[in-house]
Amino acid sequence: MNWDTEILIKEDIAVLEATTELRNLVVYNDDVNTFEHVIATLIKVCRHTPEQAEQCTMLIHYKGKCTVKIGSYDELEGMCTSLHDKDLSANIE
Repeated sequence: MNWDTEILIKEDIAVLEATTELRNLVVYNDDVNTFEHVIATLIKVCRHTPEQAEQCTMLIHYKGKCTVKIGSYDELEGMCTSLHDKDLSANIE
């Protein structure tokens, strides 16, 4: 491998890492939404199993927030918008 090829490979790796950086979709606790609403929303929007949605909802309630999905920004953006549309407080971090 020559020097030019090594630089190109390292640049390609850096670009790939930058474009596939994983983010967290975090839902925050509030005093408005019911457990049932949060669970149903996580099942519908994030495609959680009922058990997973219930566990996340408990963490949101007792810890104040919970990462409900991990993925690229592009994967999470639509879910975050849908959570907002269902009146949940969520953010991509």
